[in-house]
Parts: sequence; C-alpha cells; structure tokens
Amino acid sequence: MIQYPTLKEGATIGVTAPSSGVPDVLHEMFKQACNRMESKGFHVVCGGTVWTQEKAKSAPAKKRASEFNEMIRDGKIDMIIPPWGGELAVEILEDVDFTSLPEKWVLGYSDTSLLLLAITLQTGIATAHGTNFADLRGEYSDETTAMWQAVLSTKAGESIVQHSSEKYQKQWNHSDPSPCVFHLTEPTSWKAVSESKVDMEGRLLGGCIDIIRHLIGTPYGNVQRFRETYFDGEPMIWYLENCEMNTADLRRSLVQMKLAGWFENCSGIMFGRSSANAPIEGYTVEDVYNDLAEELQIPIIYDIDCGHQPPQMTFVNGAYAEVHVENGKGTVRQVFK
Repeated sequence: MIQYPTLKEGATIGVTAPSSGVPDVLHEMFKQACNRMESKGFHVVCGGTVWTQEKAKSAPAKKRASEFNEMIRDGKIDMIIPPWGGELAVEILEDVDFTSLPEKWVLGYSDTSLLLLAITLQTGIATAHGTNFADLRGEYSDETTAMWQAVLSTKAGESIVQHSSEKYQKQWNHSDPSPCVFHLTEPTSWKAVSESKVDMEGRLLGGCIDIIRHLIGTPYGNVQRFRETYFDGEPMIWYLENCEMNTADLRRSLVQMKLAGWFENCSGIMFGRSSANAPIEGYTVEDVYNDLAEELQIPIIYDIDCGHQPPQMTFVNGAYAEVHVENGKGTVRQVFK
C-alpha cells in the first residue's frame, strides 16, 4: 500500500537545497519566507546548502545528498520543502539513501519533482507536487496555493477536494512584490482535447516533464515495478508540466515515455499551463496533445493549475484521484488509500 505521511500542527520544516540554493542577493527575500512560516506556527530549520549557489547548483552532489539524507532521517524534522527547483537535482540520486525512508512529506515542484517521483517509485511513500518554500513568503496565499497545508494534513483513508483557480499568473515579476507574491491576472480555463466534459480516475504520478523524463531507463524510474507492487491493476493518471521545451522536444519526450511503458494502463493525462511550448514549423502544443490523445485513446486535459505559471494544486504522487473538467472548471478529489 502507498504510505501517506501526515502534516501535524506546529510541524518543523526542514529546508534543504537538493538542486539550487539561494544566491546572496536573495537571502533577505528568503528570510521573509522563513519568518512568515514561523509566524504561522511552523518551526523552520535551514540547512547549509540553502544559502549557497555556484555553477548551477547549491553545493557538490554528495554534500546535497548528505544533507537531504540527514534531514529526512532527523526525528525532529517533520517534513522537507526545498527553497525552489533548479537544474541538477539528478546528480544526487545515486547518493540518496532510499532504503528505509521514514514517512515524511517532501513538497515542491520544478527540478524537485525528479526527487519526488524517484522517492515514490522507489519506496511507495507519497510525495507532494506543489508550492516551493520561497513562494510562501507572502502576507497571504491565494486559495489554490494555500491548499497545500490542508492536503498534507489529510490522513490515510481520508480524501480532499481541490478546485481550479479563478486566475493565474502569466509572467513572473519579482521587481513588483505584492502581499500575495503571485500576480494573478489571467482567467483560468482548464481545457480538454475533443471533449467539453471529462471524467477520469486513477493513481497520480507526475512532475516537470523536462526533468522526470531523465528517470527513464534508470533504477529510479521503474514505473512498471511500482505499478505492479502498489497499484493492483488500478489505472494511472499522469500530470505533467513543461518548463522550457519547444513542441518538438515535448513530443519526443512523450513518445519516449510511451515507448518506456509509462503510459500503460493510463486513464488520462493532465498538462499544466506553460509559457514554453514554442511551435516548431507550425507544430503547436495543441497538435502535440491531439496526437497523444489519438495514439493512446485516452482523455487529455491541459492548462491545469500545475507548474511554472502559478497558482498550482497540490498533487500527491500515489494518491487515487477523481478528476472532473467541465466548462473550463476543474475539480480534483484525492483519496489517500
């Protein structure tokens, strides 16, 4: 069975940087996030990797892995939230000790999603794809982002419902700070290929496709073994978001996932909003979605609340999800079973 950690009131959050740390010029900004979380009743413990950044990483791979290993096993730390993503989390995988990991939430997105997916595939422990720590520095959070706490407080055997956002942030504007951190200006509309109404059910897996595709063919990306061990024939739903790839690269990555068997017994795929997806010779991202829907003969939903155009839902790798999309609105019920 999938193992679900539970977030407790007054939890101690360990902040470590398995990918990118915080450069000197942003230390004060990041301290705001630490202070904000402390003011909300959490305790925050920052590792040394949080405060350093050089050559596209917070520290050498072994140091990053060692700090993560120490925090995940520290009985005084209840959950881990990296400061944000980055570029080279993949370097630490062979030094992360996946044996006998305690049930402890790890939350984040972008490059962090590679570590999240690897943990769940290797151990059967649920992980959470959602907000980064740095984005919790605001005086308040929008309703969609704020759900991370309720989702991670859900107990095994219970369920939680999230609804699509009203508006999303089209572009980052760090020079114009606001009480909510995000500038939510564009109307949100969840879309589906060829259908106006979509319902799907299955076990959730996913992350940033730019990153998680690199698990294919490695010991850390054995989806078939995971499915046979934990899913007992249940279908899967993949949620994916594109950070930087053009449409041809996205298409190549999806074909690779298909050929690797990642889409076997898949009941549907959800794609997050993206400012990437640059067309190649008129080949648009909608063309990619249509091709995939035709090949796999499953529903494809896109422009959901996931990824680098906030806000985003908190998706739990391993949870059983019931997804409903109609008239541009989406509802996701996750069952921790």
